[in-house]
Amino acid sequence: MSRFTLIFIALLGLLLPQLSLADSFTIKDIRVDGLKRISAGTVFNYLPVEIGDQIDSSETPEIIRSLYKSGFFKDVRLEREADVLVVIVTERSAIGQINIEGNKDLESEQLLQALKDIGLATGRVYNPSILDRIQQELRRQYFSLGKYAVQIKSTVTPLERNRVAIDIKIVEGKAARIKQINIVGNNAFDEGDLLSEFQLGTTNWISFFTKNDQYSRQKLAGDLEKIRSYYLNRGYINFKIDSTQVSITPDKQDIYITINLHEGEIFTVSDVKLAGDLKLDKEELFPLVKVRRNTPFSRKQATESSEAINDLLGDNGYAFANVNSIPEIDEENKTVDVTFFVDPGKRTYVRRVNMEGNTRTRDEVLRRELRQMESGWFSTKQLNRSRDRLRRLGYFDEVNVETPAVAGSTDQVDIEIKVKEKPAGSLLAGVGFSQSQGLLLNASVNQNNFLGTGKTISFAVNTSEVNTLYQFGYTNPYYTINGVSRGFNILYRTTNTDTTSISNYRTNVARAGMNFGIPINEFDRFGLNFDFERTELVTSSDSPQYIKDFIKDQGDDTYLDFRMSANWSQDSRNRSIFPTRGAVQRLSVETTVPGSDQTYYRLSYLHQRYFNLIRQWTLGLRGDIAYGDGYGDTKILPPYKNYFAGGVKSLRGFKDNSLGPLDENGDAKGGNMRLIGRAELVMPSPVDKFKDSVRIASFLDFGNVFDEDESFSVEEIRYSAGVGATWLSPFGALTVSAALPLNDKADDEIQNFQFSFGQSL
Repeated sequence: MSRFTLIFIALLGLLLPQLSLADSFTIKDIRVDGLKRISAGTVFNYLPVEIGDQIDSSETPEIIRSLYKSGFFKDVRLEREADVLVVIVTERSAIGQINIEGNKDLESEQLLQALKDIGLATGRVYNPSILDRIQQELRRQYFSLGKYAVQIKSTVTPLERNRVAIDIKIVEGKAARIKQINIVGNNAFDEGDLLSEFQLGTTNWISFFTKNDQYSRQKLAGDLEKIRSYYLNRGYINFKIDSTQVSITPDKQDIYITINLHEGEIFTVSDVKLAGDLKLDKEELFPLVKVRRNTPFSRKQATESSEAINDLLGDNGYAFANVNSIPEIDEENKTVDVTFFVDPGKRTYVRRVNMEGNTRTRDEVLRRELRQMESGWFSTKQLNRSRDRLRRLGYFDEVNVETPAVAGSTDQVDIEIKVKEKPAGSLLAGVGFSQSQGLLLNASVNQNNFLGTGKTISFAVNTSEVNTLYQFGYTNPYYTINGVSRGFNILYRTTNTDTTSISNYRTNVARAGMNFGIPINEFDRFGLNFDFERTELVTSSDSPQYIKDFIKDQGDDTYLDFRMSANWSQDSRNRSIFPTRGAVQRLSVETTVPGSDQTYYRLSYLHQRYFNLIRQWTLGLRGDIAYGDGYGDTKILPPYKNYFAGGVKSLRGFKDNSLGPLDENGDAKGGNMRLIGRAELVMPSPVDKFKDSVRIASFLDFGNVFDEDESFSVEEIRYSAGVGATWLSPFGALTVSAALPLNDKADDEIQNFQFSFGQSL
């Protein structure tokens, strides 16, 4: 068919509707023909005319264009029957299904959502022009992963009932790798120092996890901002990035990045001032300013200073304070005067604290954790502390706090606390494995918010080749209005050491006790425990002589003891699992009271501290020392109360509980003194998806246990170094370590690779 014929047909198609409405008339009615899925009301919404309008052929093109713009129709015609306007349409096909094949790096749900954002989804009207947008959007998704060689082919298949199926076939190809990153113009700092700030990089041994060698425009923009901050925090106020070139090889496998920058000169701080309505004494505010005279100007220090002053004002009731750092630059002398301008606004008071979402938990359970009081000054510090205390209860999946202003007031706010409750109780059953205890089976029933009162009731059963435990507990965290807790605990445990490195004997322990917890301040707590304990020692022909001698000296193998213990604890960690800063320490004293079958005491002190280093690296230090002895008629610490060392939880690289003095069978008998130390360098998770559930660390462990018959000696301290990882899986904690003992001796039991699964941390 010739081009002239096609043009003639197209013109004829445009003229025919106009010819059908050649004469002007008043619309008495409108009828729509050809509809299948789309309602007539939808057509009427797009029509620019309505009943009663005067219409002639000049308005026909506008009517047709309006209906075409809706995107619902592939053909529109207008006809006239007497005074009735007849609209004849042919609907576009609907998308019946979308099939994606060949995608591995991106999930189908993610790709379907991306297509939906550009208007392509099941049930929507199919427009052929959208196929090009499909190709572009999917390529954009894969380009973000560095897959520049991706091939995408889409086909459309007609279905019944005026529908179509869209089939998308993807050949992802290999991701392009960053071959080289060049920085041009850096004179003050080495290229290696600058590249260490980058998230992107060339291929290394952890690229398989981090994907740092896969180019991303967003990641590069973030890295450029890091370079900018690096210079601005070191006095280079006029620093700028002149250009960035990203090139890819013809085979789309290698990427080269070149960054051209201009450093400028260093500007030093000549003066620091506070201005505005300070509200607080300068003596309180100036210590918060990190910017110092005669030092290079740092944007980071200026920002942190503004935030610190703002936080202090917020703690004193100025909820809407605004603190800005204003630098005055002297280009000639290369100096900066920094002025912190304070606009405190009005002092703000809290009118009401409202709770929402606690359908089961009583209001008082939440309110007793609050540190921000109604009718008091608004305090950012107290509000954040209140939120943290609510989160640490463990009753809620979410805790959100909002502070809307009170309508008609300029100095009042309400606090809206919205929570999403967890199930009040849990019934758990699990299985695990430990190299020291073998197969672990456990079951527990736990109500940590019994009837919405905040009280805890629990029952647990745990069994393994070594231990069998039955336990019942009850705790009221607010036995008194001041936060004194009271709890009861009943326990029965049997221990069989046949398959362990410990001396061969069995213990059967039954215990019942009461405990109290007394808050001293926000971080410190004092505890008291009173226990009645019955211990039975069961020996066999393989039991060591020192156990048999102990039973002979005591004249019995069953002992009734009344124990009393006191402890002090302090916890300032930012979170209880995988902390990155803060510390926890615990000092405890345990003793049996006179009249018990065994009179002894045990002292212990634990200190753990965490330091947040650069780029989310964390240094963790731990020290644990314990000592026990007998008094009165009991000359030594009872052997079933001895301390042990070795294993994942104390000294890695050595078999569980294998260190210290040995009996005649070569098994560890423990000691009355234990010294354990640990230093860990924790790296950020290489995969963002697992940053809250996986921890990888290199470590140095040291320690040992000592018996009263052996004096403490530094030479007996064992050392080990290695790497370890912990994964908080949905089925329990999985802990693995690979350690190398540094000064092991002939009698030591070495275990370089250790793991446990299903045990708590």
